[in-house]
Amino acid sequence: MVILGAEDIKEVDIDALAMRVFLKALEILGGPKKLIEYRNLTWVPSLIQASYAVVMAKELMKTEDQIAQYLGLTRQTVRNILRADEELVMKKLEGELKEKSLKAHTAGGLAKMAYREIKEGRDNLDLIVSVLGPAGEALDITWPVEVLRRIKGLKFPIDKDDLMERLKPLKIEGIEAERLLEAVEYPIANPADLLRKIKEALQKLS
Repeated sequence: MVILGAEDIKEVDIDALAMRVFLKALEILGGPKKLIEYRNLTWVPSLIQASYAVVMAKELMKTEDQIAQYLGLTRQTVRNILRADEELVMKKLEGELKEKSLKAHTAGGLAKMAYREIKEGRDNLDLIVSVLGPAGEALDITWPVEVLRRIKGLKFPIDKDDLMERLKPLKIEGIEAERLLEAVEYPIANPADLLRKIKEALQKLS
């Protein structure tokens, strides 16, 4: 078995992407309130594991054995996650919400759907903002939250004109958003891509 270490995941921010997949999967489920309603918060760890498994398979091209070793799961569990039928999962989901444990194939189907939605530019901005907000304030870095709030409702990929309309009045770390948007490359694939490119522009113009 090939051991997968931290150095193997540096090229992709696996934690950030897996969390985005997890938040999107929660949205597909109907939000955290849905889990509370059915008293099955034990679904959360399984959904997080499935999110990591899908991201590692799709983005890093890791094998089932490598993913299993990294996540502390059996190879069969990882296989069930990665081979889940998305459409079948959605058909069975309403009934399974009453179950206390989340089956691997259900978690996998949700994570795969969420991953696809994110790659097509449909992040769950409300949940991302709620998660980033307190952390941003604590670190005195609030501009990512404000950017995400202002672009809510826009469809990705997106071009400069649409972003200018939403972000032009904003200043980010003392620099006009208009200047920053002139310095980034288009089109922008998704919200995470936008935040990354703004950060790069800030580094260039600061």
